Amino acid sequence: MAKKTTPAFSAEMLDQLLDGQDPTTVLRSDGLIGDLKKALAERMLNAELDVHLDSEAEQAAGNHRNGSSQKRVLSDDGELVLSIPRDRHGRFDPALIRKYQRRFPGFDEKIIALYARGMSTRDIQAHVGELYGVTISPDLVSAVTDSVIDEVRAWQSRPLESTYAIVFFDALRVKIRDEGMVRNKAVYLAIGVRCSGHKEVLGLWIEQTEGAKFWLRVMNELKARGVGDILIAVVDGLKGFPDAITAVFPDTVVQTCIVHLIRNSIQLASWKDRKALAAALKPIYQADHAEAAEQALSDYENGPWGERFPTVAQSWRRNWEHVIPFFAFAAPVRKIIYTTNAIESLHSGVRKSIRNKGHFPNDEAASKLIWLALRNITVKWKNPPIAWAAAKAQFAIQFGDRFTLDG
Repeated sequence: MAKKTTPAFSAEMLDQLLDGQDPTTVLRSDGLIGDLKKALAERMLNAELDVHLDSEAEQAAGNHRNGSSQKRVLSDDGELVLSIPRDRHGRFDPALIRKYQRRFPGFDEKIIALYARGMSTRDIQAHVGELYGVTISPDLVSAVTDSVIDEVRAWQSRPLESTYAIVFFDALRVKIRDEGMVRNKAVYLAIGVRCSGHKEVLGLWIEQTEGAKFWLRVMNELKARGVGDILIAVVDGLKGFPDAITAVFPDTVVQTCIVHLIRNSIQLASWKDRKALAAALKPIYQADHAEAAEQALSDYENGPWGERFPTVAQSWRRNWEHVIPFFAFAAPVRKIIYTTNAIESLHSGVRKSIRNKGHFPNDEAASKLIWLALRNITVKWKNPPIAWAAAKAQFAIQFGDRFTLDG
């Protein structure tokens, strides 16, 4: 039998509060709720001053109350006019509402949450005005959202795990103003899969052009943050990547993303041919081992689809060195590598958040919004994929002591 809980307020107390109240306004900021919030805040402020004045230092200095001053504060229920108690020596700085604070705790989080959903500054202004009946300036929205920059920097430099079983490296394109021109820049994301199977975004990097120097900088950054080993790195033909990662993590297996390779292949065909072309490629990536895969690729080249789309086979041949590691893994590991749901859902969520932005004024603005989107998405990443239980045993066999469950 469920334990009966004691209500926070008695029925008699609630009746007294509601007596004579207009039911249409009781929950509004200018109704009972607003009055209660104001009364509670002022009571807490007065209690804070009592504690301040009761201290030995203030008693010895002869400090005492000195009236109060009015202060307008923005809250998540609207604007409140509070009576802030003062002390004679002017040393009282309440924790609830600091001396120069103009927004009630919780208000900034509301603006940041709206911004993280991709709302523009104008939309946030209108939304806050409609909901809370207060007017906020674009500068206030920018100041509040800029406060997350320090969090972004701390996140980007946080310590990482010593070992990652898999790291997916991928990019999405965004428009950012740079040197007076709006340019298409790549936002590179790294998703690490720990040996426990749990996922995390390791970092984000914005760059207009990629190459070995850029990737070497990223790899050195990951190493400086504590990464000692990456078992498998899954990439989509990123320029200069293999040389850079092997320079820092020489034992890492570099694997071309099979899903991206298939997608890039079928994009060469018209819509009516894509399904059939995809079926013709299946024997290659579903082969039992590398030799069988290479034979399947040769069969494709010599078959009707190879004659119609010779560039597809050429693309697979160019990437073959980084395609064949896939075939050394057992089915459970292949499934983890092949399935890019984590990346796809991540990109989808980020694009949803930034789609209302025509372009970003600078890299920092892009980092700010993308990080907020990532934070909202990854909070739902709770458990490893179902296939990880089987993949874990295969990783232990394949990589031996390098696969450490405490890494």
